[in-house]
Amino acid sequence: MLSKTPTKGMRDFLPNEYRMRQQLMSVIQSTYEKYGFSRIETPCVENIKLLCSKQGGDNEKLIFKILKRGEKLENATEGELCDLGLRYDLTVPLARYYANNQGQLPSVFKAMQMDNVWRADRPQKGRYRQFVQCDIDIVGDPTNLAEMELITATTEALSNLGFDNVVVRLSDRRLLKALVEKCGFEPSQYDSVFIALDKLDKLGVRGVMEEIEQIAPGKSVEFIDMINRITGSSDSFEACVVELGEFLPQEVATNVREILDVTNHTVKNGKVVFDVTLVRGMGYYTGTIYEISLDGLAISAGGGGRYDKMIGKIIGNDVPACGFSIGFERIVMLLQERGIFGNQTSATAVVIDKNADAKQVKEVMDSCAFLRNNGRVVLVRRIKNFAFQLKQLQEQGCDKILEFKDGKLNQVNLNK
Repeated sequence: MLSKTPTKGMRDFLPNEYRMRQQLMSVIQSTYEKYGFSRIETPCVENIKLLCSKQGGDNEKLIFKILKRGEKLENATEGELCDLGLRYDLTVPLARYYANNQGQLPSVFKAMQMDNVWRADRPQKGRYRQFVQCDIDIVGDPTNLAEMELITATTEALSNLGFDNVVVRLSDRRLLKALVEKCGFEPSQYDSVFIALDKLDKLGVRGVMEEIEQIAPGKSVEFIDMINRITGSSDSFEACVVELGEFLPQEVATNVREILDVTNHTVKNGKVVFDVTLVRGMGYYTGTIYEISLDGLAISAGGGGRYDKMIGKIIGNDVPACGFSIGFERIVMLLQERGIFGNQTSATAVVIDKNADAKQVKEVMDSCAFLRNNGRVVLVRRIKNFAFQLKQLQEQGCDKILEFKDGKLNQVNLNK
């Protein structure tokens, strides 16, 4: 017997579930369109060298790789078995898309993507192997106006989905670099320290200190003390600027300060706060980074940042770019937990006798064609258990049911 269940970490969607997902996507898309973002689409399969270009952090370990085909597979040596893979995010494919089509795109390109990605992850609540990401990216703008728009548009999309008390946590990769420089870490240790700091929510202060001690013995106390002084201040960003002093470039301080100032004016359903412990796992971030927190969700509901070097690895010269991604599956999960399942579209059901001949079917089909000028019509053959059939039709959103009898459509009384 063949298995009837989906592959582990992947799902079937029933009509009501799919309808809800489409309605949510429609809200997100219409919001982003108001900000000038244009929807694009890239292939789900990309060249394995692009996917494994050391820009995706740990996600590169989760790629679904595709074997070579035919003679190419037969002649492949060990380590050369795969030449393609399923995309693990939408940002790396966007960089290739821009590199391939830049001559046909505006100098500042505002892209929107809402598509599936795949990661060979361990499935758990809110985490799947196939899932949808909703991304907006601005390519070609080197100023922090891009970050301001991305944050404002994303929080507005969440507001339109019914989310209040949104918190956007903000930092900058260059600020993190200044932090480890001042504490005396070696450049070769930076990434390992960042990875340890990123585990603060999971491991706690003691766990992070233990990991840092293994990386650089004797430096964990100074590092954590500085983090505590910054986070314990009433104005953590200005405290960070004072702590880092000359190690923090002025342009970085100005960049973060301006984004905080402007977005806390434009964001109407929450706030934007500085968080010195924010790291973001992707290896391609070069500047500003941010994540979204929502009530009822222990993990982030989305995030992003600036990646000014990624496109340059493809075309040879750097192009400024930054983006923001909503964790769509987590949004769906939260709304379902709140009892929100999307609006059922009303419809008219037309029931025809199971023994109706071709002439009668033609008449009914003509009637349905006329009715469809004003909405959705569901045509079905009558079954023996008519009461059960009526119940199913109502569950599908049919608030009006007509039965074809004696050459006429008669309305069924649903209150009987």
